[in-house]
Amino acid sequence: MLSLALIWGSSFIFMKKGLVAFSFTQVAAIRVFFGFVLLLPLIFRHFNKIHRSNLKNISIVGYAGIFFPAFLFALAQTHISSALAGMLNSSATLFALIVGILFYKNKPTLNQVAGVIIGFIGALALITGGDFNTIFGTNSYALYVIIATIGYGINVNEVKFKLPNMNGIQITSLSFLTVGPVAGVILLFTDLGAAWESPYFWQSLVAVLALSAFGSVLSLFVFNNLIRYTNALFASSVTYIIPFFAILWGISDGETVNLVQILGIVIVLLGVFMVNRRQRVKRVE
Repeated sequence: MLSLALIWGSSFIFMKKGLVAFSFTQVAAIRVFFGFVLLLPLIFRHFNKIHRSNLKNISIVGYAGIFFPAFLFALAQTHISSALAGMLNSSATLFALIVGILFYKNKPTLNQVAGVIIGFIGALALITGGDFNTIFGTNSYALYVIIATIGYGINVNEVKFKLPNMNGIQITSLSFLTVGPVAGVILLFTDLGAAWESPYFWQSLVAVLALSAFGSVLSLFVFNNLIRYTNALFASSVTYIIPFFAILWGISDGETVNLVQILGIVIVLLGVFMVNRRQRVKRVE
């Protein structure tokens, strides 16, 4: 979980760098399409895992967990900071809980509900540093992040409850199959010539390719396996830890941390502990 939070916590910086030369549509389309290309060997290897009974579920994972969030986050970061985008991503765990209860007949324990709420409070402390008025001053583009996290909430429940017999590599590669070609077509209809003329083209391209390889492909391998071997709420709790790494990046760049944010880190870890308390992990061989 910590490794996953570190990777995803860096993704927002990669997006910011990619948007220097590319439009948000190009950043998202390259991210998804390049991930699809990277995974082609695995797609061919596991293609026989797709059946009429699970194609819809794999497609839901692809579009709710990969395709739409890629475009929504990139669009949001045209008007909000990468740090704020990473912080708002913390709401994914709340939506995982809500979506699970409403649509997947998930029955969380009181410990899990309390852990999600406590973790969200801690995440707010990390985001605001104690000044909660900053939330109400956030511009409307932050709503795109919230919509994306609803997709993540659908994604984690779909993986946990609808695809229990597939591992993280199979789910990730086959879900990219459902979205990668679409992203490629979208990319063809964008003005790549304008990006090419930018003096920052290569730096932005490297950032987007790194975003795809690490922030999408590698992280989803880990994340989907984490869902399989634990539970949807515990796995999605990684979004509460992302602000912690955002703060570490800030410290390395000369920023300061206040006591409220340190307390927030402690509260977040307490929430994650409660979400997974007494959860027996059953490995599926």
